[in-house]
Amino acid sequence: MTNTILVTGGGGFLGSHLCESLVEQGNDVICLDNFFTGRKENIRHLLGKPNFELIRHDVTFPIYLEVNQIYNFACPASPIHYQHDPVQTTKTCVHGSINMLGLAKRLNAVILQASTSEVYGDPSIHPQTENYWGNVNCIGPRSCYDEGKRCAETLFFDYQRQYKMAIKIIRIFNTYGPNMHPNDGRVVSNFIIQALLNQDITIYGEGNQTRSFCYVDDLIRGIILMMNTKKEFTGPVNLGNPFEFTIFELAEKIIQLTDSKSKLIFKPLPLDDPQRRKPNIDKAKSILNWTPRVELEEGLGKTIVYFEKELKKGNFSIA
Repeated sequence: MTNTILVTGGGGFLGSHLCESLVEQGNDVICLDNFFTGRKENIRHLLGKPNFELIRHDVTFPIYLEVNQIYNFACPASPIHYQHDPVQTTKTCVHGSINMLGLAKRLNAVILQASTSEVYGDPSIHPQTENYWGNVNCIGPRSCYDEGKRCAETLFFDYQRQYKMAIKIIRIFNTYGPNMHPNDGRVVSNFIIQALLNQDITIYGEGNQTRSFCYVDDLIRGIILMMNTKKEFTGPVNLGNPFEFTIFELAEKIIQLTDSKSKLIFKPLPLDDPQRRKPNIDKAKSILNWTPRVELEEGLGKTIVYFEKELKKGNFSIA
């Protein structure tokens, strides 16, 4: 059966890949984005397709459409972008969720929330399981995003309990790949661009903090599997790669793959930056039959090729 699907934040890094996969599967896809951080270039190749439609709209305002599935991905997801306008970030998480939940309620549609590993904060357990409540600073510079996403999860479960709605929640761990914004401040895009330009690579702290990096194709596959689980299964489900690397190891790997002349420089660690981040994906394995397939070196290679092409085309102005 062909679904009519709304993807909020569909012009962003993850949203654009999700739109592409859903269109390729034959669904009718409506991409909604206000292009605060999303890029039209990410979805330009879809614009001529008969089963794809683009609407410029801000989710903090209601919208009335006819769909049977909603993927709620609208929100700046990098510290540079979500801290640029923290009040609007919180509004996007909270008001945006209320508007999309209201739409789903009216249509009896299934709605999936793109939550984040940031709901765990700087975790005191390792790896992080879905039943861990987190260690989050509710008044820090990252709180607009961390607590915004936590409140969105609260709203989703309250709507589910109160109105018996079909909700799905995924918690996304560090993901990388083509269509990343070059100036989003995320470690993979930062390191690749600095390496390609032979600039100093900036490491915050001593580089001993760890992350688990999931290639975007693996993540999108898991997201779509989650949407199509039985109605009574809500999650949350961690989606990410459980193989853990230090930031220092990542920098060295990117220098090697780009054959860069970049040198490493070290700066103070930002406030509330998590020291360790690694998902427990037992639930995704058992319920979704999902595990990541793309190794870090392979995924980085594809991402480096993307940024090389974009830099040559002059599509990015690097901050």
